[in-house]
Amino acid sequence: MLIGFADPFDTLLNLQRSLEATLSSDWLQDLTPSRGPFPPINVFQQGDDILAIIELPGVNKDDLQIQAQENSIRIFGKKTIGYPDEASLHRRERVSGEFDRTLSFPLQIEPDGIKAEYRDGILALFLPRAESDKPRSIKIT
Repeated sequence: MLIGFADPFDTLLNLQRSLEATLSSDWLQDLTPSRGPFPPINVFQQGDDILAIIELPGVNKDDLQIQAQENSIRIFGKKTIGYPDEASLHRRERVSGEFDRTLSFPLQIEPDGIKAEYRDGILALFLPRAESDKPRSIKIT
């Protein structure tokens, strides 16, 4: 009986091809900010407070909801795209559907002090830090 061994170079070449195919696919990319019904979000800290900027082009203000808790906010709603009944769709790149994002923060926010502004498809959330979470100076006597 003759035992044959696989060529190690063929094995390495196949591995290289598999890795290249995986890296060129969307599998390893972060899809949330750029694709699907999830809106892209940027979060900044300004002093003690947090500012969140959410891109929601084409979302009606009435189809948008925001919920706040001590250290998180939830933004959810739906984006609808309507086409005339007699239209023939040739290409569809604009995404529609329901979305639901929850952002958690490493600090407590004051839900009653949140301000939301929505203009031209951009939602700005001003999230004040809770007084109970702010550092205190202790006077030494």
